[in-house]
Amino acid sequence: MTSSPTRVVVLGGYGLFGQRISARLAKDPSFHVSVAGRHPDKANDLIRTLDEDARSRCASVAIDTHASDFPARLAALSPHIVIDTAGPFQARDLRVPHAALQAGAHCIDLADGRDYVARIQTLDDLAKAKGLRVISGASSVPGLSAAVIAALAPSFERLDSVNVGISPGNHTPRGLATTEAILSYVGKPFSILEAGTSTTVHGWQSLRKVDFEGVGRRWFARCEVPDLDVLPALYPSLKNCDFRAGLELHRMHFGLWLASWVVRAGLMPSLATFAKPLLRISELWQTSGSDTGVMHIDLKGTDAQGNANGMRWEIIARQGDGPEIPATPAVVLAQKLARGDIKGGGASACANLFDLASLLSSLAPFKIETRTTQLTDL
Repeated sequence: MTSSPTRVVVLGGYGLFGQRISARLAKDPSFHVSVAGRHPDKANDLIRTLDEDARSRCASVAIDTHASDFPARLAALSPHIVIDTAGPFQARDLRVPHAALQAGAHCIDLADGRDYVARIQTLDDLAKAKGLRVISGASSVPGLSAAVIAALAPSFERLDSVNVGISPGNHTPRGLATTEAILSYVGKPFSILEAGTSTTVHGWQSLRKVDFEGVGRRWFARCEVPDLDVLPALYPSLKNCDFRAGLELHRMHFGLWLASWVVRAGLMPSLATFAKPLLRISELWQTSGSDTGVMHIDLKGTDAQGNANGMRWEIIARQGDGPEIPATPAVVLAQKLARGDIKGGGASACANLFDLASLLSSLAPFKIETRTTQLTDL
C-alpha cells in the first residue's frame, strides 16, 4: 500500500522562484503541489508546461495572503507544508507562517529580509507546541551560505571573517519582489560586524570588485540581508561579517550606486517606490551582458596550527540557471520534511538543516558548477 502524497502549497508558486519550486516538487511522486497566488491563470499557464505525470500532481489555487479570509482558505487546503515565495519580505508581518501553523503545516519561506528572519523566532514556542517547523530564509542567504560555511568550517580552528557576494547574469529573469527588496535598503543605514564592533554602513555603497576565472570581473555593493545576524550568532569568533550584491551591467550597478547617495543625503526617502519603472528599464537592457551568475563566499581565520587560512567558495550558474540556486533550499527542505528527516518543532532561520552535499545533488541537473580555492590576501 502506498502512502498519501505530501500536500504542499507554494504561495507565489508561478513567480520567479516559486515556479521552479513548484515544477521540481511536481516531478516528485511523493508530493501534490498547489500552485497558489492571486492569479490562478498564471498558475494554470505554469502547470500546462509540465509533463503529464507532473500535471496530474498539481492544482492551481486562487489565494491572497493579504485577504482577511487567508487563514481559513489556507486551512481548507489541509496542507502538510506551506512554502512562501511571495516577497518582498521586508516590513512584512508573520501572518503567513502563523496561518500555516494554525492549519497544521510546516512553513518554509525564501525571506531575504533581515528583520523578518529575526522576528521568526517569536513563533518558536507555538511551533514547538504543535510539533511543526517554521524555517525562514531558505534561499541563497542564509540557507546556502550557512551550508557552505558549515562545510568549510572544519578547515579553521578559528573563523574570523565571512564575506559573501552574489552577482546574477543580466540575462537572468528578474522579479518585482526582488527589485523592491533591494531598493528598500539602497542608501539606507544599517549595521554590520566590522573589526569586532557594530558599524553603520549604507545600502549599495562601499563598492568592491572581484575577478572570477572564466566569468570576468564583477562589481559588488553592500546589502542588508539576514546573514548579518545569523552568521555571527552561529560563529561567535567572527570579527567581520559582510554581504554584497552586484549587477552585471555597469550602467545599472553604478547608476544604482549614484542613486544611493540621493537617498543617503535625505533628498529621497526610498527608491522602492520606483521599483516598477526601474524594473522595466532593466528589462530593456536584458539582452546585454551574459547568462552567467556567480556567488562567492570568502572565509578567513586560522587553521589548527595557528597559521592564517583563507578559502573562497564559488558557485557559477550558466545558461540562465541562476534562479535555481535560491529555489533549491526550499526543495531540499520540503523533501526532508516529507521523509520525516527533520525532527521536532520550532521556528528559526534556515541554518544547519541540510548539508551542502544535499543541496548540490539537487542542483546536479542544471548548468551549475562549484569550486573552492585558497585565498592569498590574508
